[in-house]
Amino acid sequence: MKHRSRKWLMWLLFLTVIASGVAALALAAGPAGIPVRKVFQILSGRGGGIEQTIIWDIRLPRLLLGIAIGGGLSLAGVILQGLFRNPLVEPYTLGISGGAAVGISLNIVFGLHRVGILTMPVAGFLGACSVIFLLYVLSVKRKVLSLHGLLLTGVMINFIASSLIMLILAMSRGKDLQGIVFWIMGSLDEPDGSLIRLALGASVFFLAVTYFFHKDLNALALGEEEALHLGVPVERTKRLLFTIASLLIGVSVAVSGMIGFVGLVVPHFMRKMVGHDHRILLAASFLAGGAFLVFCDTLARTVIAPLELPVGVVTGILGGIIFIFVLTRQEPGGTH
Repeated sequence: MKHRSRKWLMWLLFLTVIASGVAALALAAGPAGIPVRKVFQILSGRGGGIEQTIIWDIRLPRLLLGIAIGGGLSLAGVILQGLFRNPLVEPYTLGISGGAAVGISLNIVFGLHRVGILTMPVAGFLGACSVIFLLYVLSVKRKVLSLHGLLLTGVMINFIASSLIMLILAMSRGKDLQGIVFWIMGSLDEPDGSLIRLALGASVFFLAVTYFFHKDLNALALGEEEALHLGVPVERTKRLLFTIASLLIGVSVAVSGMIGFVGLVVPHFMRKMVGHDHRILLAASFLAGGAFLVFCDTLARTVIAPLELPVGVVTGILGGIIFIFVLTRQEPGGTH
């Protein structure tokens, strides 16, 4: 037991160091390069000028949002993969992101975003919540939440939402079309500090809440019948975990758009590294997910600077390469 705890602590320290290094790189890198030493001086209140404005008003908010969204999506991925006992389930599989995208698209088409900047994330969150409610109603039969039905229904809703978005895109013109496409590709360029604090607070809060269910997730990995024999209130746990994951996805997508692959690749990769025990997997995935998204956002800002790539494009390419690499290193006949 002591050996395992020491090993977990070493993993957390290692991931914390990696995340800290990525954060320092994100604050220093950009069209206006700032030495790392100068970054620490500015953060400690010993700097000034235009570099201070760049750090505090532009790069630090993006860094915090990247940690919140990356950590939140990775955490949601761990929960869903543990709940469904399927390593290919990710935050966007259930169609919740599709609902948010439809909400945002309708907001742009009807011009509601001109009323105020907050109407965009509100529309996205309402769209996500609509899908969550629909999934729950359609999947609960006689007070039993059918995970198989939930997954199939979510996939179909995702297809329907994708078709609706394509229809809206086909009927849109000019700035509306550009706005929808830009949002779908995802971005961490969020000017509203209150939304950044909301996303960061929600991700950290749900990380803490999820730790109350780490034993239940470990038991559910054995199957629902085995978990029930171990004393886990299976139906209540499934509902609560589904709600937590759904709210995490809803907040993340509403604030930053559709940033794919983080919730699929990071939990899968961390499970290979730290093991299947959710006592370490939850925190490790949160740290790794935040670091991964911040690193991808840094690449998106710097690869073709001063132009900026959509961060969702970078996560898709880099995440896909990592996922293929992990699969090819899988031993024949091994479990995912």
